[in-house]
Amino acid sequence: MGLTKQYLRYVASAVFGLIGSQKGNIVFVTLRGEKGRYVAVPACEHVFIWDLRKGEKILILQGLKQEVTCLCPSPDGLHLAVGYEDGSIRIFSLLSGEGNVTFSGHKAAITSLKYDQLGGRLASGSKDTDAIVWDVINESGLYRLKGHKDAITQALFLREKNLLVTSGKDTMVKWWDLDTQHCFKTMVGHRTEVWGLVLVSEDKRLITGTSDSELRAWDIAYLQEVADLEEPEPKKSKGTSPEIQDTQPEDGALETDETPEDRILTCRKAGSIMREGRDRVVNLAVDRTGRILACHGTDSVLEVFCILSKAEVQKKMDKKMKKARKKAKLNSSKGEEEDIEVSVEMTLQDEIQRVTNIKTSAKIKSFDFIHSPQGELKAVFLLQNNLVESYSLQPSAPAPQPVRTSRITIGGHRSDVRTLSFSSDNIAVLSAAAESVKIWNRATLQCIRTMTCEYALCSFFVPGDRQVVIGTKTGKLQLYDLASGNLLETIDAHDGALWSLSLSPDQRGFVTGGADKSVKFWDFELVKDENSTQKRLSVKQTRTLQLDEDVLCVRYSPNQKLLAVSLLDCTVKIFYIDTLKFFLSLYGHKLPVICMDISYDGALIATGSADRNVKIWGLDFGDCHKSLFAHDDSVMYLQFVPKSHLFFTAGKDHKIKQWDADKFEHIQTLEGHHQEIWCLAVSPSGDYVVSSSHDKSLRLWERTREPLILEEEREMQREAEYEESVAKEDQPVVPGETQGDNYFTGKKTIETVKAAERIMEAIELYREETAKRKEHKAICKAAGKEVPLPINPILMAYGNISPSAYVLEIFKGIKSSELEESLLVLPFSYVPDILKLFNEFIQLGSDIELLCRCLFFLLRIHFGQITSNQMLVPVIEKLKETTISKVSQVRDVIGFNMAGLEYLKRECEAKSEVMFFADATSQLEEKKRKRKKREKLILTYT
Repeated sequence: MGLTKQYLRYVASAVFGLIGSQKGNIVFVTLRGEKGRYVAVPACEHVFIWDLRKGEKILILQGLKQEVTCLCPSPDGLHLAVGYEDGSIRIFSLLSGEGNVTFSGHKAAITSLKYDQLGGRLASGSKDTDAIVWDVINESGLYRLKGHKDAITQALFLREKNLLVTSGKDTMVKWWDLDTQHCFKTMVGHRTEVWGLVLVSEDKRLITGTSDSELRAWDIAYLQEVADLEEPEPKKSKGTSPEIQDTQPEDGALETDETPEDRILTCRKAGSIMREGRDRVVNLAVDRTGRILACHGTDSVLEVFCILSKAEVQKKMDKKMKKARKKAKLNSSKGEEEDIEVSVEMTLQDEIQRVTNIKTSAKIKSFDFIHSPQGELKAVFLLQNNLVESYSLQPSAPAPQPVRTSRITIGGHRSDVRTLSFSSDNIAVLSAAAESVKIWNRATLQCIRTMTCEYALCSFFVPGDRQVVIGTKTGKLQLYDLASGNLLETIDAHDGALWSLSLSPDQRGFVTGGADKSVKFWDFELVKDENSTQKRLSVKQTRTLQLDEDVLCVRYSPNQKLLAVSLLDCTVKIFYIDTLKFFLSLYGHKLPVICMDISYDGALIATGSADRNVKIWGLDFGDCHKSLFAHDDSVMYLQFVPKSHLFFTAGKDHKIKQWDADKFEHIQTLEGHHQEIWCLAVSPSGDYVVSSSHDKSLRLWERTREPLILEEEREMQREAEYEESVAKEDQPVVPGETQGDNYFTGKKTIETVKAAERIMEAIELYREETAKRKEHKAICKAAGKEVPLPINPILMAYGNISPSAYVLEIFKGIKSSELEESLLVLPFSYVPDILKLFNEFIQLGSDIELLCRCLFFLLRIHFGQITSNQMLVPVIEKLKETTISKVSQVRDVIGFNMAGLEYLKRECEAKSEVMFFADATSQLEEKKRKRKKREKLILTYT
């Protein structure tokens, strides 16, 4: 066997340059007991916790591979629920930063997450049109609610009732009775998609936001209030403000005859609030007190409304009545009596009034806000240009003006990074976008310098790493000094975009290629600085090579004899540098060559094209060694690893791939970016790779000492493909249900398949060991003495337990959220043994809750087969007796413990009240002492 070439693995090291992703929503979180200071923002597959006061990232919640699409903090502030693109949900502890609970039930991206008032249940809505209610404490799904025909946009629990309300892009708002898990009411009063939904006025009013400029208000009346709402609604009063209208429902609104559904609640349209924005509602939210309502569209304006309390509304109505009486008195004739009957109707304008608008610096992607007890409103915004801003507002002020309190900007660019470069010592990384150039410290990932620039397309560090050169979209060369951060010089180099720069191997100059069909050669020079006595670096043009097509990329050969130029006609032309004479033409690509690079020894040139192929050519004769189908979309960047024939490619298919140019083999794929990759840079040592993407993130990849064997890599790739195919397979069907009618909350994943396999292996081991022990007893009986029993190594590893106890350990080891789905995958042939074992375990009184949950689920899905099997009838009879008695025992124990805890709670409250009054008196005495001291100081001063 010949020696195999050894490669070293590159792994993801860090994500930086990103403040917040666009897909998810920003939320306030409580950390260290402080509210309104920390915010959680989605950052690709992670969640970043930012300190608004310091502008620092203080915690990273490491996520799955998928992108974060939704965030929701728990009511107690200790946990954060995170929804992902693939439909999974993870619950992170904000104290430890770990995600211990994972729910897998949806098939598409999570669009909505909402806790109930106590935080024990979590409702999730998804693009797969299903809503699922999860039990957070038991870490399992409760029920799946099917009914919407398009993606769910919002799901809300009612505070007092066991009801759920959901809205969707199918224009429907559905009410669900969670006791019976069915939809008892569908509101059809919307003509377009319902994007937002909030409950206000103690869950007695529903406000919906749609694709038009109206916020519709609906009055909700529960069972005892239905009679009051049967009366006809008052007509629209004259003189209603054009801003807030009180209208009757339009055609198709919910005006139906009495149906059984009205026995729970009824909805009647109360009116509409007109927004200033003309586009769709993107987010609609209400604060926890239910007093402040806010919404925004696709622009940069947040509209804030105040929902008045009953007392404030009454005060307003009294004023209105007073004015109406005064007016009526003035209009009445003198001869009439003074007592004139005046009636004033209450409109929606009297209950919901506009406070102000908050204008942000860019388009709003999401927002969150909290209303402090002091009356201050704090709002935080995640903007479209990778920015977080926070504002404060006093809604109770006569003319409230929002004040910007903080802004997180330094951690990233406002637009996509189009060029990256490493310094010669591998320490500094340059990134440039449409508005700025940033220099990052590779070790700490901190931004150490930010300089404004024009739209940058290419860049490099000048030898010595004290200056950088940027090529822009307008064809200019910009020279920056890193020490001062100043722009030293701007030179008009090309008439069109300056697409490419290449530093000469002798480091005395560089070459540029632009859209004006020319290649220009430049030399560095020192010129006298006008502002100081010292000289400064500058550049001068030496030669120009005119061509027939736009130049897309230029590269020097390492010996500085040849220059490779990629043209818009899909060819790469090679010229001699000294004479600028034509040498070779490399043709074969079907679309223009966007990127290319020449190996360190000048033997190979690799070209990447928009036709998704990478071609490897010999630079001596211009022959194509190999054409590789590299990416599923355009190849955007290509660079050789220094001192090797390995090279990296980056594509619009979100992947970075490493290749061997000698063996023409794909070595590894670096996955992590969620959008198109624009560029990458390999460090001079080859130990680091940095890449930038349309998802606004910069990613650092590090070369490890771990050897990479291609056969193992291929095997791992096949396993990953198999696991993906398992997840995509049809979900198992319960007998009696048709395909697609799965109302269970879980979904088949590779973890549930593995869990089912573990159960099957445990049952097989139990059968084998039981048979062996029977044989052993027979042998002992025949021999007339005790023969040593051979011990199974697996049972020995678990502490020499019995085979039945091993089965119980396996059940206990399965995640609570995966238990039902694992049992659903399990073949029926294993069920009789499981039922017999469950009977034993329940009699022993161990893990009653877990066993009952498994038992009831198995009875539910295999009911027909179990009842028709005569062998299982006595087992079921025994299970019935033992289960009822043991469950009642457990219930009694829990009841006793709850009563004890209630008693302890009352005792603690009584003690804390005494302590509270004691503290209060000590504080009062301290205040008196301080006041006396101040008075003494004033007397002595006078």
